[in-house]
Amino acid sequence: MKVINLAETNSILNKFIAELRDVNVQNDRMRFRRNIERIGELMAYEISKTLDYSTKKVQTPLGVAEANTPDDKIVIATVFRAGLPMHTGFLNIFDKAGNAFVSAYRYYKDKEHRDLDVRIEYIATPDLTNKTVLLVDPMLATGESLELAWKAFTTKGIPSKLEIACIIASQPGVERIKKVFAEQDVTLWCGVIDPDVDEHSYIVPGLGDAGDLAYGEKI
Repeated sequence: MKVINLAETNSILNKFIAELRDVNVQNDRMRFRRNIERIGELMAYEISKTLDYSTKKVQTPLGVAEANTPDDKIVIATVFRAGLPMHTGFLNIFDKAGNAFVSAYRYYKDKEHRDLDVRIEYIATPDLTNKTVLLVDPMLATGESLELAWKAFTTKGIPSKLEIACIIASQPGVERIKKVFAEQDVTLWCGVIDPDVDEHSYIVPGLGDAGDLAYGEKI
């Protein structure tokens, strides 16, 4: 498995991530969602460079042109609910892609929110057999929800290629995903990698709860 940390190179992506983190900007939900969407667009562009291409002929009003375009049959797979703006960003770039969704939520077994479980409730996806799946989720904390989401998706077919994209990942989460896909040709794309998670399984320094910041607090 390959891990790419996009924060190691200078790009406008860093500005959008900085705004996601900034407590003085986070109270603007529309900007928060739009920044996630823009980051999705930038990450989709980077991933597009790794796809399989071939030359096609295009009829113009004045003749025939050639263009190298992707051949992959793409499905964008997303974990509800924080993943929706990022999914939109990817879909803005891969506008003919199939779309897959799964719900995964944190369930705390104790009042102190230290004993964490992750539950899967809902899945809607096309057949993933021989597809190129782009699994996108803004936050990779412990990696448990992403692992469970992936297992749920694979009940609907085994893709030929998998690319995982997260905006903010924790180092423990990255290590877990590396073990899950240790022997597979999978790439994990991270906007930035933070050092740790806290006792409540939130990324530190992270940005808080991405779903709540995008859509409001839940009960």
